[in-house]
Amino acid sequence: MLEDLPEEIIQMRDTLTRFVDKEILPRAAQIDEANEVPEDLLKQGGELGLFGLSIDEQYGGLGISELLSCVALETLSRGPGGVTFFLAPSAPGAAIQAAGTTQQKERYLPALAAGDVFSAFCLSEAGAGSDAAGIKTRAVRRDGKWVVNGSKLWISRAAKAGIFLVSAVTDPDKRGKGGITIFIGEKRPGITVASPDRQLGGRGSGSAEVSFQDCVFSDDEVLGEVGGGFDVLKFILGRARLWAAARAVGVQQRALELSLAHTQDRVQFGQALGRFQAIKMKLADMTADLYTSRLLLYRAATLFDQGVDPAQEVAIAKLFATEAGCRAADAAVQMHGAMGVSQEYQVERLYRDARSYRILDGTSDIQRLMIASAVQRNGIGATLAPGGIA
Repeated sequence: MLEDLPEEIIQMRDTLTRFVDKEILPRAAQIDEANEVPEDLLKQGGELGLFGLSIDEQYGGLGISELLSCVALETLSRGPGGVTFFLAPSAPGAAIQAAGTTQQKERYLPALAAGDVFSAFCLSEAGAGSDAAGIKTRAVRRDGKWVVNGSKLWISRAAKAGIFLVSAVTDPDKRGKGGITIFIGEKRPGITVASPDRQLGGRGSGSAEVSFQDCVFSDDEVLGEVGGGFDVLKFILGRARLWAAARAVGVQQRALELSLAHTQDRVQFGQALGRFQAIKMKLADMTADLYTSRLLLYRAATLFDQGVDPAQEVAIAKLFATEAGCRAADAAVQMHGAMGVSQEYQVERLYRDARSYRILDGTSDIQRLMIASAVQRNGIGATLAPGGIA
């Protein structure tokens, strides 16, 4: 597996492993308690180029490589999950890169890649989470401008954001395709960000409710085309689901690391905990899950980089990796016993982060529906594993 990775990605992984171990993990409890990532950690991440993931080099980024982004996210996710919503590829950056005009790219991407400003993609609503086409936020044409009204929930980075992307209905007669438009612009009158959410996992992600009240956008602040928002959302959610899988792989890696160390050091009934058959079974399952999750993740990322739209592979990777992440975290808690449920130890935080990834950017149930529908529509597939591209 490692030999298949390009040398520059291996170097990035090793650098980020040291960064997580030395700078992030010692401050995990602080991040969890404060529900905020310290500014000096963000600055260090910027010096490593982490704000430039999935942004083209001509705009100051590290280049558009989903494999690089996934390995970076996986490695960073050994630490507190909230950190990965800042020092990671972002949906707004990827959306601007994919659908923005030259002027929009030049205006926003260099600042995002440098970490001079953060961005928030405002999609989810009280009645529109998994059903992205069910959004109620409206944009109406008035005096040559677009006036947006609505409220968005659980918006990552919103607490620190200076740039906002918002999905809004511009044609109420059309549901989803043709009826949704994405607007982009700096924070302005009419945008209100609530206090940061305090969630089960991913603390420090800057998640918050964002409200739009008579917020005005101009025509040159439309991302893509009027009515073309659904295609942008499809593009972004595909990558966001891949990134959720990468986060879950990182949780599995850290859960296994901690469990191996603990079961080697912990003595019960006169022998190391790891010598008991029941513990060996857990460690074996965690190892097999991690290996499989990483294969699925890297395969889907590589297909993206080859110009393929691997919707089925991404759904499978997201489903398997996030479910396996929960299994790994649960097993780690069990093997640690009372220490596993104490906030003084890392496995309790891993458990909370892992659980949130089964919901993030498309629940496990939605992934199953997508996988089954694709198989029913296209057949099993002849060239890849079941469910693959025919």
